[in-house]
Amino acid sequence: MISYQTDGVEMPGFDAGRIERWLGEVAASLGKELRNVSYCFCGDEEILKANREFLGHDYYTDVITFDYSRGNRVSGDILISLDTVRSNAEAVGDSYERELRRVIAHGVLHLCGIDDKAPGQREVMERHENEALALYDKLGI
Repeated sequence: MISYQTDGVEMPGFDAGRIERWLGEVAASLGKELRNVSYCFCGDEEILKANREFLGHDYYTDVITFDYSRGNRVSGDILISLDTVRSNAEAVGDSYERELRRVIAHGVLHLCGIDDKAPGQREVMERHENEALALYDKLGI
């Protein structure tokens, strides 16, 4: 089950049912079962505050993931800054909608155990993100 909320921003437009089915497939492709995942969409100032408070980081980011998964059951809270998603989309020349899907998948990939902080892990995460985006397009659900 996926839930969505906002903090100081408008809810982005997407098909929540399609996103849930897609993310279920992403998790299943990694041998995981999607359970309770909550997305909160916010702006840069809200994610900066969370980054400082919970992680001790003093910088903006696009996504912060709080992992409550147990075994193969994927659960967690995912905070996404729509401001940073928009600026990242512009920086890489991609659409806002596709960049948002990438970040939505990125959070679930973290919950599935894919990391991106150590040397070489960023490339692994990017490969999984690209596979997730391709799956979204392929499913057409």
